[in-house]
Formats: sequence, structure tokens, C-alpha cells
Amino acid sequence: MPARVLVAKPGLDGHDRGAKLVARTLRDAGFEVIYTGIRQRPAAIAAVALQEDVAVIGLSILSGAHVGLTAKVVAALRDVGAEHVHVVVGGTIPSRDVPRLLEAGVAAVFPTGSSLSDLVEGIRRLVEPVTEGAAP
Repeated sequence: MPARVLVAKPGLDGHDRGAKLVARTLRDAGFEVIYTGIRQRPAAIAAVALQEDVAVIGLSILSGAHVGLTAKVVAALRDVGAEHVHVVVGGTIPSRDVPRLLEAGVAAVFPTGSSLSDLVEGIRRLVEPVTEGAAP
């Protein structure tokens, strides 16, 4: 059964072309993808993640509010008992903010310019079990 990934656009950012490209790329790579659409609230993202039993949430954020919105999504996941769901963030993210996102509980960050193949491989590493004795 393919891993389920939720692609979400939190906050007021109305640009979704990149999120749709990511959703299609992940689907074509064999993941089951749920796309929530634009302008989602963190609590709603967490509720959908729980309801859809996803392994990963991919947040697409271009508004500059990535640190605050991501922290709110991670907190909302905790509130609904879904802290096991991996959160990854992509979009317009300055390198200086990557450590802050990782400290907030994000599993991976894919800033503008990240390749789609790196994204797919990053998600695979999160959801596929590590084989005993396999090279990292």
C-alpha cells in the first residue's frame, strides 16, 4: 500500500502552482496524495491528516510566514494526537530559517530550487523502513 502524503497550503498564500506540481510528482512516484487547496488553517490541516491517516504532511509556503505557520501545524498535530506524522516544508525559505524549522519539529525542508527528485527521495526516506544492515 503506498504511503499517504497530504499537501497543504497554510495561511493566506494563494499561489498553488508549485503545490500542485509537488502533488502530481509525488503521485507519479507512487504515493497516494491528498491536496487540501489554498488558505488552510493549521487545525484543519491536522484534522485532515488524522482523518486521512497520512504519513507525511508537505506544507507549501511562499508567504514568508513559514516559521510561524509550521509551528502552528506541528502544535495542531500534537493537539489531535498525530505527532507521529512527519512534516516537511517547501517554498520560499531562506537558509537562515532552516534550523528554526528543524527545531520546530520539521523532518525536512525543501527551499526554492530543490529538485523534484530530491523531494521524492526525501519523502521516501521518511516513509520506507530502513533495512537492517543497509547502507544509509
